[in-house]
Amino acid sequence: MLAAIGVSSFQDLMAPIPEPIQLKGLLNVPPALDEASLVRHLGSIAAKNADLESHLSFLGAGIYDHFRPTVVGMLAVRGEFATSYTPYQPEVSQGMLQAVYEYQTFICALTNMDLSNASMYDVATGLAEAALMSADISDRPEIVVSQAVHPHYRQVIATYLHATGYRMTEIPLVNGSTDVEQLSRLVSDQTACVILQHPNFFGCLEDVEAAVEITHRVGAQSVLCVDPISLALLKPPGDYDVDIVVGEGQSLGNPMGFGGPLLGFFACKKKFIRNFPGRIVGATVDARGRRGYTMTLRTREQDIRREKATSNICTNQALLALCATIYLSDVGKQGLIQIADACLQKARYAQSELAKLPGVSVPFASTATFKEFVVTLPVSPKAVNKALLSDKIIGGLPLGDYYPSLENGSLVCVTETKTKADIDRYVTAIQEAI
Repeated sequence: MLAAIGVSSFQDLMAPIPEPIQLKGLLNVPPALDEASLVRHLGSIAAKNADLESHLSFLGAGIYDHFRPTVVGMLAVRGEFATSYTPYQPEVSQGMLQAVYEYQTFICALTNMDLSNASMYDVATGLAEAALMSADISDRPEIVVSQAVHPHYRQVIATYLHATGYRMTEIPLVNGSTDVEQLSRLVSDQTACVILQHPNFFGCLEDVEAAVEITHRVGAQSVLCVDPISLALLKPPGDYDVDIVVGEGQSLGNPMGFGGPLLGFFACKKKFIRNFPGRIVGATVDARGRRGYTMTLRTREQDIRREKATSNICTNQALLALCATIYLSDVGKQGLIQIADACLQKARYAQSELAKLPGVSVPFASTATFKEFVVTLPVSPKAVNKALLSDKIIGGLPLGDYYPSLENGSLVCVTETKTKADIDRYVTAIQEAI
């Protein structure tokens, strides 16, 4: 190999690396362990993590602790789905192709939209793609985004727009939600789309109907970021005449996984079929009339000329989409409604109990919320969270770094996995910490 690349020795290969930083001697690596000892050693390291097996978590903000039925993991590893990574050959990929087709059907049913692609990397990249798609459709340079959209999502959108020359304008907030009057003043014939989150980053519900009407009045596209669990109770985006719907599917049977991998779902109106990113799996029949599935549309730069591509995202989160499909099949329509209702009721109970503590207030109490809400503490939320960890409780997200006006604000999340005893324990721990 050295001769093939034109050097005579390993030392010559390393010559470009400055001599003082070259490794001298052997690495300080302990001797090898047998398998049993290695498993025990790795277990002792893993036990240092504050995981959900040993801790209660009230942290949400985009990654959620929902129950994951055992059947999800069991079915997702079956051989019928262990086909090629990208199912270009339908004759050997029917299992995965059907799963993606069913996933698309579920997303359309949840959102009441015409089309769903096979999934995106995550909700943040999905929103960025929605912004670019809207700008391409309208040939307009401005993307209007509510400040109630997750701060990380807005950062990703801004990063995408920076390289395109488009500009981003943010809508201010009032009482934890988008200021619709300010939205009306900000949009113009230069606006490509308006992006809202519902429920928003604070868990508050938005006036989607008014925002969509204002958006369409200037000929822009409406983009809505949604929580799929909430759609079991709330009116679906299609009923508001929303143009593009994006959301995070991690809640649908996928683990939190230390923040990933994630599953971005993306749906839109049928008229945008040649504009939206990703790919579509469709149902067809073979030469004998038997039902089958195949890749129907993929307007990606991997498959067509780059200047005609709608996106440079050349894949989808097939495994996570499969898990979401199994989850939705397992819990069913009524099960999803019960899960969403449990989130709503338990979060409301936690909010009311925390509000009883001396010095604790609920800044957006007059605004309806779903499974997340904001409380203001009399002391630093970071200090409170540190104290909670000693009780094996993971507290809410401190908001001061993202919203200076909420310096002592904490974003609390309560899902169906929490019992009344869990919530009472959390409230007591907060009381002791403050």
